[in-house]
Amino acid sequence: MPSKESTESPEPEEMFVETLHTQAPDAEPADAEAANTETADTGTANKSPDKGTDGSRAGMAIAAALLLACGGLVGYGVLDTEEKPQAPTVPTAAVTYEVTGEGPVEISYLGRDEDGQATVVRDAKLPWKQTVQVPLGKAPTVAIVLGEKGGQAACTLAIRGKHVQRATAMNEFGRATCAGELPATEN
Repeated sequence: MPSKESTESPEPEEMFVETLHTQAPDAEPADAEAANTETADTGTANKSPDKGTDGSRAGMAIAAALLLACGGLVGYGVLDTEEKPQAPTVPTAAVTYEVTGEGPVEISYLGRDEDGQATVVRDAKLPWKQTVQVPLGKAPTVAIVLGEKGGQAACTLAIRGKHVQRATAMNEFGRATCAGELPATEN
């Protein structure tokens, strides 16, 4: 009966050791690292029997670190997709702008725009009325400019329903401005 040792194939570790020892006599590697580099390219494990399983432990540590890094990136992406908190709301006051009269008119007024930009309405049909929320601390203003055909138009300004100012523009390219004060704190 044949012995058990002759029918079994050698372990991969034993094969690696055999390939290092069975090199052709005329091909000598420059050093032991060169021999290990050659076998690493062929896919054979780069481990000697004397080192034990330190190579697999290092590989497991690297794999675990990569897995944690990937999990962290995925978690950050999931957590970062929430809606951003909205900016705190700025207290405002109701301001009513009104323009009456006749003729082509351009109207500029301050509305709910925290950076102070005015809204412009070109060739507005009169009478025109607009109620907007103006941030506290901003000066509510409405300005009118008549066109080249002239005419007559008046602007009025009311803050929280109370009349503040009235101004009239006349003739060609006539101008008028109504402005008020809006305290920085709510009264």
